[in-house]
Amino acid sequence: MSMNGDHASQEPTGQSRRGFLRNTALAGAGAAAAGVGASALGGTPAFAAETAATGAADAAKSGGTGRWSPDPTALQFTLAVMPDTQFLYWGSQDSVNRTPQEESFRYIIDNSGGGTDNIVFMAHLGDLTQDADASSFQQVDKAFALLDSHGAAYSVLAGNHDVTGDDSRGDTPYLQTMGPQRFKHAKTFAGADPTGYNTAHIFQAAGRSWLVLALDWRTTDQGFAWADQVIKSHPKMPVILTSHDIVASPYDDNVFPYESGDPEDNAVLSGYGQTVWDKLINDNDQVFLTLNGHYWPPGRTTKKNAAGNDVHLHITNYQNRYFGGGGMIRLYHFDLVRNTIDVETINPWILAQEPESRNELAAEHARITGPVDNFSIPIDFEQRFSGFIPVPVRPARPAGKELVKGTLAYWRFDGQGAPGTSLSAGQTIRDLSGKGNDLTVVTVPGTAADALTWSDDHHPDQPGHASLKFAGGRNPVHGTYLTTKTKAPLNTETFRSGYTIETFVMLPLDWDAGNNGNASILSRRGSAGAAGKHGKNTDVNEPLAQFAVTNNGREAQFNHYPLNDTYPTTNWGHGMVELKWWHLAVVNDGRYTKLYVEGAPVVDNPNRLSVGLTSLGLPWLVGGHEYAGAIDVIFHGNVGDIRIVNRPLSKGEFLTAK
Repeated sequence: MSMNGDHASQEPTGQSRRGFLRNTALAGAGAAAAGVGASALGGTPAFAAETAATGAADAAKSGGTGRWSPDPTALQFTLAVMPDTQFLYWGSQDSVNRTPQEESFRYIIDNSGGGTDNIVFMAHLGDLTQDADASSFQQVDKAFALLDSHGAAYSVLAGNHDVTGDDSRGDTPYLQTMGPQRFKHAKTFAGADPTGYNTAHIFQAAGRSWLVLALDWRTTDQGFAWADQVIKSHPKMPVILTSHDIVASPYDDNVFPYESGDPEDNAVLSGYGQTVWDKLINDNDQVFLTLNGHYWPPGRTTKKNAAGNDVHLHITNYQNRYFGGGGMIRLYHFDLVRNTIDVETINPWILAQEPESRNELAAEHARITGPVDNFSIPIDFEQRFSGFIPVPVRPARPAGKELVKGTLAYWRFDGQGAPGTSLSAGQTIRDLSGKGNDLTVVTVPGTAADALTWSDDHHPDQPGHASLKFAGGRNPVHGTYLTTKTKAPLNTETFRSGYTIETFVMLPLDWDAGNNGNASILSRRGSAGAAGKHGKNTDVNEPLAQFAVTNNGREAQFNHYPLNDTYPTTNWGHGMVELKWWHLAVVNDGRYTKLYVEGAPVVDNPNRLSVGLTSLGLPWLVGGHEYAGAIDVIFHGNVGDIRIVNRPLSKGEFLTAK
């Protein structure tokens, strides 16, 4: 059906494209389907038995169609979405053109599996035909046979141009052609309700199962009850709900290129869409994405469900564009590593044409790149699905298991104080390595009592499930830090054969470059000048070693003066976003030093001989930074476990290792 944002419009069978019945869908009624004539329902059905023969013929004719071979384990995959293709199938007017849709189907098959797309499933959003005529469905049958013959996974549903009334309507050419019998050999088909108009499909992607519900354009209570039971029968599956009508655009299609207001919030529930929300979506937290056609122009919005989680509701429809959309498809590129869905809209039929042969309108519609057609959705999948797929929490590990060969110091902060309570000056944190490098709490005069507190926040892969929360800074210098004692063995260690220093940090939202930049997580007292250092990049007042967060974009930095040089070697990381835990590691193999962030080597690891760490026999500081012999800034943020080892460790030996 063709609808704009202000009115619901429907074309009765046999009438012109703009011969619409109008009502106020957005006001709450929802469009009632116009009657399809008895002659249309009584025509010769397109039986599924014809599918195999026509599919084989079409596949042979296409020549270049590849294999359907999606990768079910890759953390990047694509859901293809095809909206209203009705104007390609108007059999009662002898107007049928399968070519655009078939070209899109070939693209979907060819881009399953390897490559960048990994298309795992295709969802059609209804209005397969303009007139619901049996002659139209005979041609639809032939087009979809291309998918069937290659074993491609897909779902379909009935739009208002395919059927009349609600899902209790009984037999139709749609049901005879696209009903449950079509999917009897499909591996992803999970069942249908008694009417056959509401179906369920399960595809495999990113190592888990995903449920797609394809609901009739007007589902009755029995259909909603069936869909609800399907969801409850698969309690750990994320659900993508497809229907012909859920949300509509609040602005008219005379706006070109269809941009109005906020592109991230330019859709509203239609009258029927409100029913779908109330009866199925709101109380089923597994539904995180809904897709519908029916209306134009495209749009999207986000609503909170009863559990307080986001549900993304999208309109996809290009039937009013060149060649009735020409089999246009939306590609929803899921990336579970980046926690993003990247959405693009393309026309494979046009893209398959030589660029120089495309007419002006075709060239314009090869890719639709406006903000309502090409966009990204940030989704923390693990968090969003945690209500029905609990996130496994890695248990804390005993300190003894982390004392690898060569451990000289291991400080962790669990089991020593209640979260939120303060540490007091003079308090001791024991070195769990047994080497005697205990830490003592030191407070800068005039500092608030809660400048250093215990916290149960921690990196998910950190052995100890706790951290210290530093509330320090400069201008003026304030805060609390920790220091090794005067006679601690670590003070004189020079690490000539190599070393590994690891820690975990999280920066708060109020971290400020001026007040908190260049503060050290860990540093070695004693200035470069006092150690006789000089030469390029030397600052004679800075400490001999400092593991810090720079004032330039919150970058991890390890600046150190090795034994073999009079000037420093500096390893620079990238920017670290706030409110995220980061594992940092510095590894020296006796010759070269490398900085790792979250187990990945950074770009600026100098290829410079760097042997050991220069020492003046002075203490190490945790959270403190000394300049010209005086504390000049205290760290601001959380610091987790810290381990210092006198040899290079492999990533498989890091504190994060599994």
